[in-house]
Amino acid sequence: MSVITPDLIAQHQLTPDEFDKIVSLLGREPTYTELGIFSVMWSEHCSYKSSRLHLKKLPTRSKHVLVGPGENAGIIDIGGGYAIAFKIESHNHPSFIEPFQGAATGVGGILRDIFTMGARPIAVMDALRFGPLDDAQCGARNRRILEGVVSGIAHYGNCFGVPTVGGECVFEPSYNGNPLVNVFALGVFKHDEIFFGRASGVGNPVIYVGAKTGRDGVHGATMASAEFTEESKQKRPNVQVGDPFLEKLLLEACLEAMKTGAIVGIQDMGAAGLTCSTCEMGSRAGTGIDFDLQYVPQRETGMSPYEIMLSESQERMLLVAEKGREEEVFSVFRKWGLDAVTIGTVTGDGLLRVRDHGAVVAEIPNRALADEAPLYNRPYTKPRQLAPPDAPQFESASLEADLLKILGSGDVCSKRWIWEQYDYMVRTNTTAGPGGDAAIVRIKETNTSVAMSLDGNGRFSGLDPREGAKLLVAECCRNLSTVGAQPIAATNNLNFGNPERPEIMAQLVETIEGMAEACAFFETPITGGNVSLYNETLGDAIFPSPVLGIVGLLDTAAPVAIPFKNEGRDVLLIGGFGRPDAGRFGGTQYAKQVVGEFWGKPPALDMDYEKRVQAAIREIARKGLAESAHDLSDGGLAVALAECTFGGMGAAIEVDFDVRPELLLFDESPSRILVSTANAEEVKKIALFHGVESPRIGVTIKERLRIGNGPATLIDCSLDNLRGAWDQALNRSLHPEHV
Repeated sequence: MSVITPDLIAQHQLTPDEFDKIVSLLGREPTYTELGIFSVMWSEHCSYKSSRLHLKKLPTRSKHVLVGPGENAGIIDIGGGYAIAFKIESHNHPSFIEPFQGAATGVGGILRDIFTMGARPIAVMDALRFGPLDDAQCGARNRRILEGVVSGIAHYGNCFGVPTVGGECVFEPSYNGNPLVNVFALGVFKHDEIFFGRASGVGNPVIYVGAKTGRDGVHGATMASAEFTEESKQKRPNVQVGDPFLEKLLLEACLEAMKTGAIVGIQDMGAAGLTCSTCEMGSRAGTGIDFDLQYVPQRETGMSPYEIMLSESQERMLLVAEKGREEEVFSVFRKWGLDAVTIGTVTGDGLLRVRDHGAVVAEIPNRALADEAPLYNRPYTKPRQLAPPDAPQFESASLEADLLKILGSGDVCSKRWIWEQYDYMVRTNTTAGPGGDAAIVRIKETNTSVAMSLDGNGRFSGLDPREGAKLLVAECCRNLSTVGAQPIAATNNLNFGNPERPEIMAQLVETIEGMAEACAFFETPITGGNVSLYNETLGDAIFPSPVLGIVGLLDTAAPVAIPFKNEGRDVLLIGGFGRPDAGRFGGTQYAKQVVGEFWGKPPALDMDYEKRVQAAIREIARKGLAESAHDLSDGGLAVALAECTFGGMGAAIEVDFDVRPELLLFDESPSRILVSTANAEEVKKIALFHGVESPRIGVTIKERLRIGNGPATLIDCSLDNLRGAWDQALNRSLHPEHV
């Protein structure tokens, strides 16, 4: 037995006070295996010890919510006896250390979160953040990480057979040493097919199914709860290795076994592996689990109890079956060629009791691991000031050149190189895939489709975390509304630096409170999610980077798309021109790409006006009045207009507005949507009914995009030049040696 020393405690990322609490809860010093179990369950990654207190501020209920936070995924009623399960998770640290496997196993993990609830996964999305590909010092590494991450996501999703239907990709210096890989998944099932991760029924068998256990992923959860240091590159053994083909078999076997009626509880082995699944299943049910490690299928010899309990080997699940019906479960898993073995039983004493060939190596009350995990009200001050408050002097030499530069920038340019690697049409449910304002999948056997938007804006959050969070909720909801969907629920991924620094903790608190206010206002409760902290390298933290996934419902129909379709159609700006303000311009793409500065406050949001704009565009879309629709976000009006021309139809635009042209064209004020229509009067009536502006700003034409302001021509550019700047920029950045 190892002697528990202060150094050993520190290696497990436990504080002296936390160790003292462990001793108090156990009434003795822990064994080495118990120390490892506590270290992963009390890690930031598993316990949310710095964020739990504040996460309670988020709204979590509505008439649509069937299951909220606390289970593997949230569940929403979509009508007709059907429901969807969805969630977002991060795999940031593993993706920095080993990009391909880090991203691949991130996909595998979130898919298991979905099908452990009984749902069949039908869509995946990803939100990616990298350092700039042309960075003088880190560019080569950033390119390698991007290529590895995208390959990993494509490999796992394509082989498993789930479409990757959309997402986003942003490049920012703050992610040079710490990329973000957030993966969202959604599945569908009927109400009577829902399962929970609970170890119910004293005496029921506990069954291990799926892949064998190896040493990969040991301490993965604790690694994800610490900053990167010079030693991080040595942590490759902490990154799991995935097998999507095996996970496909596991999916089919689990769903088939669920239909036997023999299973009473099921949980995937994700972060903290066998440790997390056993103690969480027992804790949720108020029971204990007694099992013996000798029965755990192992692919390596000589594994210690500590290694088996902390391994995060992929493609494994833990089941609780009705006593006497084990063979029904075993026969299903034999059919699919997977291991399935009883390793223990459910007990009534509330203890996690781990044996090794009969000898007890760990005996811990489940409450001590789950309910008694540390809960910190960490001190916080004000969010770290990331930018000066005042705007610098700037004046454009060529607005057309500025537009082309923004279109060719990493954040705005075509991400075709990424999404062409994904199979986004597999299962034939996708009606709107990558590149639109929202992805849409139809639910077969119903008249309902589900729209999904995944978004984030670290620059806005960096300027003001509270307002940035509100803008994020508004944009996600606007993306859904633009395609005609009613937003109904959300999942979040909160990516931040070290919460032990009061200015970083303040970013997290302000974000949660802003998100809570906006989600309540837009009636999109948070049904679950993930908090990823300690995203910093050598003390340099990322931007505060909340990512939000919102789902919405619409009738199955041809979705409204972005490109202008026909010549001679009126172009309207639903919501009007916004409130251009140089002091709120510093987080825009124009400020980043053209001015090269970062300043001031994010754009101002009027949530009531935003809600009315969204109601108007939903009605316009559902009545078939919009031939095209596109919300204004990155790059503002000029970029949105350019993106509407990529189908081959241009526009002649007149913006008679008394404001400097840079602000007029590139301001990113919210609550604005471009619409082309053959029935402008009816569109304007709907907008007027909802109390929003809808100026006619031009007409669609062939071949060019022209934007004028009174006698001045601001932009006059061929469609080929616009698309050329946008279409190949990412390829050129990935292969600078060919430029």
